[in-house]
Amino acid sequence: MCGILAVFGAQSADTVRKEVVDIAKLLRHRGPDWSGVYCQGSTIIAHERLAIVDPDSGDQPLFNETRDIVLGVNGEIYNHVELREKLEERAPGKHKFKTKSDCEVLLHLYAEDGPDFMSKNEVCGMYAFVIWDARDSTYLVCRDPVGIIPLYMGWAQDGSVRVASELKALHGACKRYEEFPPNHVYHSKTDTKKPFYAPRWMDESHFPTEEIALTALREAFEKSVTSHLMSDVPYGVLLSGGLDSSLVASIMSRHCSRRVESDGREPAYYPQLHSFSTGLEGSPDLKAAKEVAKYLGTVHHEYKFTPQEGIDALKDVIYHLETFDVTTIRAATPMYLMARRIRASGVKMVLSGEGADEIFGGYLYFHKAPNAAEFHEENVRKVKQLHLYDCLRANKSMMAWSVEARVPFLDRQFMETAFSFDVKQKLCVDADGKKRIEKWVLRKAFDLPGSRAYLPAEVLWRQKEQFSDGVGYSWIDSLKAHAEKTITDQQVKTADSRFPVKTPRTKEAYLYRDMFASHFGENTSAADCVGWQDSIACSSAVALKWDKAFQGRADASGRSVLGVHEAAYDTSYKTASQSSGVDAAEENDAKRARIA
Repeated sequence: MCGILAVFGAQSADTVRKEVVDIAKLLRHRGPDWSGVYCQGSTIIAHERLAIVDPDSGDQPLFNETRDIVLGVNGEIYNHVELREKLEERAPGKHKFKTKSDCEVLLHLYAEDGPDFMSKNEVCGMYAFVIWDARDSTYLVCRDPVGIIPLYMGWAQDGSVRVASELKALHGACKRYEEFPPNHVYHSKTDTKKPFYAPRWMDESHFPTEEIALTALREAFEKSVTSHLMSDVPYGVLLSGGLDSSLVASIMSRHCSRRVESDGREPAYYPQLHSFSTGLEGSPDLKAAKEVAKYLGTVHHEYKFTPQEGIDALKDVIYHLETFDVTTIRAATPMYLMARRIRASGVKMVLSGEGADEIFGGYLYFHKAPNAAEFHEENVRKVKQLHLYDCLRANKSMMAWSVEARVPFLDRQFMETAFSFDVKQKLCVDADGKKRIEKWVLRKAFDLPGSRAYLPAEVLWRQKEQFSDGVGYSWIDSLKAHAEKTITDQQVKTADSRFPVKTPRTKEAYLYRDMFASHFGENTSAADCVGWQDSIACSSAVALKWDKAFQGRADASGRSVLGVHEAAYDTSYKTASQSSGVDAAEENDAKRARIA
């Protein structure tokens, strides 16, 4: 994982080199291990490296044999060995690899297959990259299918096009910039962005009806997790004690003693698995995580924080996350604090459980889905929005302290499996209409007896807790109380005049928007990049219409789902809409949330 800043079309690269190198320092938290720069003609590619794979020779930018194709990439390619082998079969002896970097294969695939190489090859990983081709003075920009890795594109006053891992590297030089859409490739020769990957699951109208064997689902996820263990540095797992992170930890504990890079033939460099959890004193997550860690035998690290410590960090969190979305900030703050402690332990990479709730309908509001079709459409819709919320949170809150977060539930091949089977197996009711726990099919796939068990039954069948709830219910309550003391009624009353776009309607939302404005301006392109919609328990705005009880309770906490959460807010609980007065059903998702 790294930070990239590229400038294309500069009048003179040498003239702006110092400016670009200085701006790239704003991204150094993403890559403190080394800095590299390509500067020639009208192009600069600056790279800040976090060395995870091949730390000795994988410095970037990377070059082909004749040094006329240049690659700057932020990410990991999990099937790079397979891609290298297939390339060698197609073009024996043609491509000479200079490093053991997992990313170098992208350079040679481009050289072999041209600008459409991402559509011609199954590249599994998380990535955002730029390629400069000096042979015809063209460049290419690409971002992974889900948007696990952030990427932004801007246009500077001097006419240059700039691409960066975070918008803070564009904000000063570019009056206009935008999030680069997931699953897209831009090629300067045609001046077009187009999708490069078109699985059936991305089409919401495709409704799978064939049942899946539980064994097939279990094996697919185990394969995904093991592929994500590729590392030459110490790694660990984020463990909340909930289903998703606990499954990831369980599978890791079974495979961490041998190197996946050699198919298990060699012992792992760091065979002892470290797990990390965070929360307030007495939080549900800390208790559950400790139980899971003991069961799995991990070296467990428990980090407690106080509400005041979290509140003190809010402004820094918003600077690093580049958002004012309430849900994201609530969950990101504990994660941000934990990342600092993880880095101090010497661990540079962790696996995490993001994506499972979107794919399997794990959020508590899914209990209210009217039917299988709408359940499935919401699954797809939520995955397409991940780049604005959970992926952004996981990546930026961890990378603020130079820790890479990998998300095996969002593996390309696993998602193809997870979206291929009958939606009825995911529902919160069985074939007879009886209620059952959310993510039933995933839990059941890993529900094995005796010595084959992956997790204790009380963990495997624990009710879903949003991360911002699980760290301790008083965390959200403390944030609301702080906002109540800090923001006046008059500020909220005139919010639509100060912030006419994505207007905050609660004091908590106003507090975050005000902090965001102190970093990135009042109503700039930065605000346009932020996901913003009404939501209950992390739903899309569309799902708010599923139940009358959702009306007026649009809060990110799972406790807002009355009749499902075991500690739900009572019937008197109400909260203001944040959708700027626009009806959620009438506003286009792509325009409001920038869903590719």
